[in-house]
Amino acid sequence: MAPPHDETDLAPPPPPVAHVRPKTFRDFIWDSDTHLKSPEERKLIWKMDILILIPICLSWLMKYIDQSNLANAYVSGLKEDLNIKANEYTYMQVLYNIAVCICTIPGSMAITRIRPSHFLAGCEIGWAVFTFAQAGAHSVKQMYAFRFLVGVFESPFQTSAVFVIASWYTPSELAKRVSLYFLFGPCGSTLNGKLGLAGWRWLYIVCGCMTVPVGIGLLIFLPDYPSNCRSRFITLEERELAKSRCAKAGVRAATGKMDLAFFKKVFTSWRWPTLVFVYLIYALGVQDPNYYGVWLKAKGFSVTDRNILSAGMYLFALPSVMLWGWLSDLTGSRLWLCVIPLCIANIPLGIIATSAGTTTKSGILMVEMAFLFCEVVLITHIFYSWIGEICRDDAQERAFIMGWIFIILCIPGFFFIDYMHKRQLRQEAAAGAIKYSEESAMESDDKIAEKVEA
Repeated sequence: MAPPHDETDLAPPPPPVAHVRPKTFRDFIWDSDTHLKSPEERKLIWKMDILILIPICLSWLMKYIDQSNLANAYVSGLKEDLNIKANEYTYMQVLYNIAVCICTIPGSMAITRIRPSHFLAGCEIGWAVFTFAQAGAHSVKQMYAFRFLVGVFESPFQTSAVFVIASWYTPSELAKRVSLYFLFGPCGSTLNGKLGLAGWRWLYIVCGCMTVPVGIGLLIFLPDYPSNCRSRFITLEERELAKSRCAKAGVRAATGKMDLAFFKKVFTSWRWPTLVFVYLIYALGVQDPNYYGVWLKAKGFSVTDRNILSAGMYLFALPSVMLWGWLSDLTGSRLWLCVIPLCIANIPLGIIATSAGTTTKSGILMVEMAFLFCEVVLITHIFYSWIGEICRDDAQERAFIMGWIFIILCIPGFFFIDYMHKRQLRQEAAAGAIKYSEESAMESDDKIAEKVEA
């Protein structure tokens, strides 16, 4: 059912509120226009932070843990118990990504028609069910099915959560909140696998038990949208205040209407192709940290050192994510807070491109620091906030574009995985042929030696 909306939602949105310079220290460190807000509005924002940010951030934390548990389970007995061979582990990851590609955009659009408290809670409890199911898997084929279904329920969560945040907060408040949301994912990867459990099945059981209460919390606390809020924790006066804040910022409520006219508007507008293309270029340009572990292994670092150094990237990523979000809200700029980090990132990228093959101690140390420093370029949260503002006049278009930029990297990724798989098969075949040739040569030499001795 489409969320109810006022007739005022159909009027052309007013121009966005001009940026306000901070006047007090509190304005400087948090929202730059706090001094202009009434006590009632400040109380409303405090409630929004409690009822929206905390449940959504905890859900994102659990999603990150559940999503990445396959790697921990694989090295904790999953491989041996299910007798996983060759590329079967990779296929489990690929099926998850296929589900993400198929379901992200429909899920992102569904959030404009279904109450977020119901939709996001259903997604969370759904992937918890199949997290439990993975604990009982007895074959590789069962794991294929469960990983695909986990991907189905997890796929729309990120874009839908950001969509909900962008539906409540004004431009001076938005980027910092989206930054906090994105910070919880990497925190999940640092907590993952630290429970001291011996069995991979218990790992899935415990994660499922942690996920279900968070899903129930979403159902209870999340206040949906300002236009259809019925939360017991937000008064009628505060609901009207939330609507007026959105109207002042030019944020139009979701109508849930998706017809041919809507798709014609999206595909003929500059927004969809431009924003998706720009994000694709950015996303392809920040993949170098994924090769840090491979480079460390090639340089002879131990497994322990590789794990420690790879985790060290988060020491750079977490503060930089929050810094860019804070500066973006403080200055009122999204464009420059996307451009500046990308320009800075050219320094470590240049070092990696020119010195990755170095063998000197000082050169290896320099490349290590370059890989770590690459994490400062992460501006995904700024880009999402920017999309929320550019598409503030059409909630359905905002959800559609957010869904597209989330899956756009998966498409070239499939071609890359297929290429790497075929290359591996060719290498294995070539290695087998060489081994067979060597063994045949050795047998011939042995026979010749036997004849000479005779």
